[in-house]
Amino acid sequence: MWHRLGQFILKYRFPLLFILMAITIVMGYWASKVELSYEFTRAIPTNHAASITYREFKKKFGEDGNMLVIGIQTKDLFKEKFFNDYASLQRNLKQVKGVDDVIGLPSAVNLVKNPETEKLNATVIFPERKLTQAEIDSSAAIFLNLPFYQSLLYNPGTNAWLMGVSINKTIMNSKKRNDVTKEIRILAENFGKENNTPVYLSGLPFIRTEMSTRIAKEMQWFLLASVILSALILLAFFRSVSSMLLSLGVVIIGVLWNLGIMHLFGYKITLLTALIPPLIVVIGIPNCIYFLNKFHTTYNETKDKKKALETMVGRMGIVTLFCNLAAAIGFAVFALTRSEVLKEFGVVAGINIMLLFFISLIFIPVVLSFLPVPKSRHMKYLDNQRLKRWLDRLERWSLNHRKLIYGLTAFLMIAAIMGIFRLKSVGYIVDDLPKTDKIYTDLKFFEKNFKGVMPLEILVDTRKKYGVSRNLGNLLKIDSLSKFLVSMPEIARPLSIAEGLKFAKQAFFEGDSSNYSMPTNYDLPALAEYLSFKKDSGGVKNSFAKLVSTFMDSSRQEARISVSMADVGSAHLSVILDSITHQVNKLFPKEKYDVQLTGTSITFLEGSSFIINGLKESIIWAFLLIALCMLYLFRSFRILFCSLLPNIIPLAITAGVMGWVGVPLKPSTVLVFSVALGIAIDITIRFLVNYKQELPHQQYDMQKTVIATIHSTGISIIYTSMVLIAGFIIFCFSGFGGTQALGWLTSLTLVTATFTNLVLLPALLIGFVRFKKR
Repeated sequence: MWHRLGQFILKYRFPLLFILMAITIVMGYWASKVELSYEFTRAIPTNHAASITYREFKKKFGEDGNMLVIGIQTKDLFKEKFFNDYASLQRNLKQVKGVDDVIGLPSAVNLVKNPETEKLNATVIFPERKLTQAEIDSSAAIFLNLPFYQSLLYNPGTNAWLMGVSINKTIMNSKKRNDVTKEIRILAENFGKENNTPVYLSGLPFIRTEMSTRIAKEMQWFLLASVILSALILLAFFRSVSSMLLSLGVVIIGVLWNLGIMHLFGYKITLLTALIPPLIVVIGIPNCIYFLNKFHTTYNETKDKKKALETMVGRMGIVTLFCNLAAAIGFAVFALTRSEVLKEFGVVAGINIMLLFFISLIFIPVVLSFLPVPKSRHMKYLDNQRLKRWLDRLERWSLNHRKLIYGLTAFLMIAAIMGIFRLKSVGYIVDDLPKTDKIYTDLKFFEKNFKGVMPLEILVDTRKKYGVSRNLGNLLKIDSLSKFLVSMPEIARPLSIAEGLKFAKQAFFEGDSSNYSMPTNYDLPALAEYLSFKKDSGGVKNSFAKLVSTFMDSSRQEARISVSMADVGSAHLSVILDSITHQVNKLFPKEKYDVQLTGTSITFLEGSSFIINGLKESIIWAFLLIALCMLYLFRSFRILFCSLLPNIIPLAITAGVMGWVGVPLKPSTVLVFSVALGIAIDITIRFLVNYKQELPHQQYDMQKTVIATIHSTGISIIYTSMVLIAGFIIFCFSGFGGTQALGWLTSLTLVTATFTNLVLLPALLIGFVRFKKR
């Protein structure tokens, strides 16, 4: 069948090449239309409780993760030039298109009691103009007498000051956010240079934008670098520019088809799907090497180009089919998970790896048919004496030292299992960044001075209309929970309606800061008007009113406690949430209240958990499906055992190394196992299919067949492994820890898989498999 397919491809090479090029042009056009994704909450299924709660929260209160914060640390803030420049910075930030509001010292308001109406009016503390030193000093005295702003806008102990920039939700989920954050950064940095003061920027909008932009740029460079490096290695192996360009043509077509398929399916490029083009390169190049190696080997024997091409398709077609099928399964199983972002990755990767097989099957023999016959220098690698000596050693080890191989394997597996028990599952929002990176150091500045910027929201549903505003007991419980939260070292001072009432009470008692406390039953009726937040004299709600009015819903039934916290990691975050939940249940019995924890911190924790668990499940599914493919291909449980063991061992060793060196399980590192399994099984299939094909030629003599297989496939396996390892080593030069781990851990797995497939697999075949002569 495969031999006839080779004849068919050569006979109809012109129409097949035309069809292939026509599809590639269409795919290239669609590829130009594909867009980047700027959404970050799709790791959780839409029907998951955390996702539903978060969407409901956003409907009532708006976005929680759209605040970019700017920090400075200085004792000179209230000096005339410095303050006026700082106020000018806030005014300029408000003018940035895409900025909804800016909260900071210059726009801070005070609540002032009107003696005629006994109502509270919100007045701006610092007039919106250039101020003299005297005006600044008098306004500063008022501001510093307001406990409401302490630990929110400034830290008196460290002289750190914070300004919050709220970015429009629509802008946040579009490519325009890059321009907005860039303009904000430029304005902040110019202020810092003008006043010789370091400026710190953080918050989820800034962190997300900077990290996604960096990763997208890195992937472009890594794709280019992997192509160039692969080209150089191919040129060194085959000493043929045409073979190199042929191989590059296959992967370039594959990448264009990948991007075109994404657009066709309506997908956008995410941080995960951005990995697929480099994967196409490292999977496509082995296809080319094996096809070219078989073509050169056959031509070297027959000196008949047409027969060599037919034999290449006939012998390597089925091998490449099952290799790509196994690799596709390794990635396509992600589509079985409940995470939307993993589903997209699985669908796109699985489809494109299979399409890569058809591209290779048609493009390589057709193009080779047009090229001149290979010269002797192009096939010189087949007679590489150094590699032949290594293959001879592998042969001797497999035949004569099987007990030693089994013993070393058992020892490594014991060490690996011990390392696996040391593995920890933890993820941080910025854990992939170097500790010296400015994003990381700026975040630590806010954690040190304001306890962090990661949003956590607590919703208290009293189940009664006006159950918040007209029930002092509920307000006191909210304040009690706030006090518990602020006692935790990882959580900043919460903001809720209780803080607004304290501010109002202080104003009602002539601004005396000693009255900044929760009102009594006697005080509450007098403060009721405060809760309506009338517009100020200018006719526009001030920033303070906007801020505090968002802490109750329109029916005054639900209250919101908004918290910023440190990036403590997924493991410690779950402990913190358990402590908060325990305190919530004490204050708000489930029989009377509905209390929910939500916000970006919760979705991050749940998202990380879903991705990690999804990847774990996908590996199990991949093994099961690949096992079924191997069983169908070889019809032998013994060969099935022999085929899976050399692939389980490298994954176990990699997991053990992770445990021993302290690399945690997180989305970026768990991905290593699926990637490595999908590629490493390729080596096993190629070895075993060639082994099966050699059996009749060696009269079913096990030892002779193993020896012939080692020598016939060993060179191409070693060359392919070198290309793959070199392709993944490039990722070690990334600025992100997760990408670095993907590079060196996958390379380690592939090195181990090469040895297990060329040493352990032959030993297992000789020791456990028996074929009857047909």
